[in-house]
Amino acid sequence: MALSKIDGEIDNIDQEKYLRQATHYYCALEKPLKFGPAVDSLPDLISALHREFDANYVNIEMVNHLMLAYKSNPKEWRKYAKFDRYTYTRNLVDAGNGKFNLLILCWGEGHSSSVHDHADSHCFMKMLKGELREKRYRYPNRGGDEEQQQQQQQQQDHQHINDHELVEIGDKPIPVNDVAYINDNLGLHRVENPSHTDTSVSLHLYCPPFDMCNIFQSNGKKIPAKVTFWSKYGVRNKANEQ
Repeated sequence: MALSKIDGEIDNIDQEKYLRQATHYYCALEKPLKFGPAVDSLPDLISALHREFDANYVNIEMVNHLMLAYKSNPKEWRKYAKFDRYTYTRNLVDAGNGKFNLLILCWGEGHSSSVHDHADSHCFMKMLKGELREKRYRYPNRGGDEEQQQQQQQQQDHQHINDHELVEIGDKPIPVNDVAYINDNLGLHRVENPSHTDTSVSLHLYCPPFDMCNIFQSNGKKIPAKVTFWSKYGVRNKANEQ
């Protein structure tokens, strides 16, 4: 195939559709790419992400690398870190020209999220301060490939699991500078700050961005939920509550 034809096909890719399709096979890097670009600061990370999303074709592995390569520097992200006494907060750092959202989430002592999905988007979560704990659950009644369905059926046959109930499939800590990755084909998750004395701060990238997701009760009941920002670009006011 001629290179010009390949280039033309890449130029015609629907980025949002491509990214959602990529959630069916992408599973995440454990460490930065050996020959990947360096990321020396938060502004460098933001600039590199914009370059990556400028093209219709997005190398999601490179996005993963960039999140891993950035090393937390409180001087760079402190202005975005807005806490609330009663709940964790979602603070918009960069809207990604509508192609991704980069957020800082602030977790007070003992704060946690509900069990939730990610609207068929990619979610990268990097620890900037403290530690978070991620519990993962199988997505109830979600179709997959034939092998996955067979494994789920075997699990139900042997453990008498109600497919409508949430089934925990993982539980792990996320230390500073590590990156956790999840999409709906990998499951649901619940994130919590396990400390009752220290706060935690995490950096999240969602692509494509979304303003609605689903939260799940222990019986598997799915409830639509609107996603909001506690602050935007370091500024908190009532206009940001949307």
